[in-house]
Amino acid sequence: MGLIKAVVGSIGGTLHDQWKEYIKCDDLGNDILMKKVTTPNGIISKDSAIQVAPGQIAVIFQSGQILDATAEEGIYTFDQSTSPSFFAGQFGDVFKEMWTRFTYGGGTFKEQAVFYINAKEIMDNKFGTPAPIPFQDWSHPIPNQMTGQMTPLRVEVKCFGKYTFVINDPAVFMSKIAGTAEEYRKDDIVEQMRSEVIGAFQNVLNELGNSEHKVPVLELPSATDEIKKTMDEKVFDQPIRDRGMSIEGFIVESVTLDSESEKKIDNYELSSNSYMQQGTLTGAYAQAVQDAANNANGAANGMIGVGMMNMASGGMIGGVAQGAFQNQGVSAQDLQGGANSATAPVAGAKFCPNCGTATNGSKFCPNCGTQLS
Repeated sequence: MGLIKAVVGSIGGTLHDQWKEYIKCDDLGNDILMKKVTTPNGIISKDSAIQVAPGQIAVIFQSGQILDATAEEGIYTFDQSTSPSFFAGQFGDVFKEMWTRFTYGGGTFKEQAVFYINAKEIMDNKFGTPAPIPFQDWSHPIPNQMTGQMTPLRVEVKCFGKYTFVINDPAVFMSKIAGTAEEYRKDDIVEQMRSEVIGAFQNVLNELGNSEHKVPVLELPSATDEIKKTMDEKVFDQPIRDRGMSIEGFIVESVTLDSESEKKIDNYELSSNSYMQQGTLTGAYAQAVQDAANNANGAANGMIGVGMMNMASGGMIGGVAQGAFQNQGVSAQDLQGGANSATAPVAGAKFCPNCGTATNGSKFCPNCGTQLS
């Protein structure tokens, strides 16, 4: 009892009329996963024609038995005197397993039908996390004051996207969920699959947020390949595979943070900016003190600028001065005293025509460097 591929030329013309029945199935589209087609009396006569369109799998069924099956498009004749042919290509072993598994024998009543299974990629299946999912965001690391190590910022995210799937094992698909229903639609399983996809995706997020991957939370939509690879390697979609199906494509379209996580990141950014600004100002302050320490003659004026800088910073960085002067082996008091003695006028002293500083007989102004006549 098997299928014999018909000669292409016999499809048209008068030879088409010689078939007792002509069984076919219209395109299954994106919503029908399996459809039963039979003759008015439920018997497929010898030499009946069975058409298999692209993207379809045809399974010949008779009273609890799989008689033959094919996933190769074309026109076939049904001959009960032949052995199963399994025109299957990549599904050959699967069909042979189906034939063995469903050969129950028994009944004399021969109800026969062709079950057409959708072999195309089933598109446009949406998913979304009903509640925020925890994620470790390494793009906002937090230093651990006790250990000195960095830890990720814990945030809560909602993700939305789409996935596609295919029926990759018709035997398991029929035995586990479709059975011998007149019609089995995507709507019959998609809600269950959506829950399992969300569960698988949550496991993927746990992987992508660990110290090995460190995928930034806001870059998840661009990590499609990594998400699918991780899902396949860790077999997070095992419940779906157990029904003879597999996830083919997976896309994260949007990622949103809950309000608490947004506040965390906002506070993180503000703290980081404040820290950077403070670090920059401290560096400038230290440099100013350093310059003053290296130029004793101009220390008085230099210290005025340093004092103004410290006032502008709210006193946060004033402590830098002491360290800078200590590095030069001189104190602020020493510098101030030196400046006073260097600029104190003596009897008969001349004054710089540029800045008015007492020159004390020098050829150059000790304050601004102007040459004196």
